[in-house]
Amino acid sequence: MNQMTLGPTTTEAQPMSLSLTDLAQAVQRGDLVPYLGPGVLFDVRDTSSGEPMPALSDDLIIAMNNGRPMAPKLMWEFPRAAMNVELKRGRGAVNRFLDQLYGQRQWTRAALHDWLAAAAPPYVIDINRDTQLQDSYAERPHTLIRGIARVGGTDYRFKLHVYDGEAYREVDQSSVDPQLPMLFKPLGSPRPDATYIASDADFVDYITELMGGFGLPKFLKEHRVGRQYLFLGMRFTRDTERMVMSDIIYAAGEPAGYALIPEPTEKELRFCEKKGIEVIGADLEDFLEQAAAHEDGLVPPAYEVGC
Repeated sequence: MNQMTLGPTTTEAQPMSLSLTDLAQAVQRGDLVPYLGPGVLFDVRDTSSGEPMPALSDDLIIAMNNGRPMAPKLMWEFPRAAMNVELKRGRGAVNRFLDQLYGQRQWTRAALHDWLAAAAPPYVIDINRDTQLQDSYAERPHTLIRGIARVGGTDYRFKLHVYDGEAYREVDQSSVDPQLPMLFKPLGSPRPDATYIASDADFVDYITELMGGFGLPKFLKEHRVGRQYLFLGMRFTRDTERMVMSDIIYAAGEPAGYALIPEPTEKELRFCEKKGIEVIGADLEDFLEQAAAHEDGLVPPAYEVGC
């Protein structure tokens, strides 16, 4: 695999002159692995009401609490709020909320997901719980890897499904074709069967097994060695998301990757420097504009510069 060498790792956000076009082309070639955070869903709307899709932590908490904020200590992070709901109403209440939100409501497409559908990178990591990434590969056979937590009967903390172009079927590690595109959704999704990492208890179990080597299938642990990543719509201000990311990209290349963060905090800059991630002072819309301007045909006309 080719290593991207766009510049040295630094504690300061880099300007757009680092070439977002190069980053987009590297994703298309498979040299950079897209790592998708909640910010990639910034433009998604409910097709009936026009309401934005809850994706960021605060928005998820408010949606889970029927449109009202929860106590300040619970608003800190969605897993903490989900744990509170679970303790009061059971784990099923959190899962039903996520099923209804991501599995039953109809949503418009994210611009970034339309771009990914055209670019078709061979490996994508998506920490959101919606189905847009799976929809992007609906016409392509692929392997789906999703995280699971607090389950019996297995030492592993993942489920594997292979999509043949029409339907998913569950498989074991030995049956996976490593040549198929891999979609890794560590926090789960409602399809083909609902599974989620949501509450504090889920994350404790999942992260513990990630650290112990049971959170990823063998073929993915081998595939990730030396990989470099492009973090899109991802902020590094919350410990839970940072811990999950650190374990998933273990054994990354040098640098480990590039993060598009328009106004990073000092905490984010320090963390990214520690992890070998170069921070670029640009946002997702900048990235899509550059991709549209220089990769004719890869971005739908609605997102082209000047439209």
